[in-house]
Amino acid sequence: GSQVEALADALAAVVQERGGNVAKREHWGLKSLAYRMKKNRKGHYVMFNLDAPWEAVEEMERQLRLNEDVLRYMTVRLEAIEEGPSVMMRSEGGEETPAAEGAET
Repeated sequence: GSQVEALADALAAVVQERGGNVAKREHWGLKSLAYRMKKNRKGHYVMFNLDAPWEAVEEMERQLRLNEDVLRYMTVRLEAIEEGPSVMMRSEGGEETPAAEGAET
């Protein structure tokens, strides 16, 4: 857990050094992987919402590729950053999802 936070802090620093901003960072915790990767059955998931130039994202991805503790990463470009907790955090927190709010029992 502390190693994950240290890596996340280092990545956030890389983004900020290159003119970016970490708008939101969520640690989703230790979850089971869909299949074994490098003899691992579980992995820590961390989500960053970045407002950063491409150079900052490119350097962060380079750092992720060099780190042997990182199994996979994915970068997705969005038009707007979502406010509040992500869907993963809402479902674990017991809050109703927007699709379930209008459902009748």
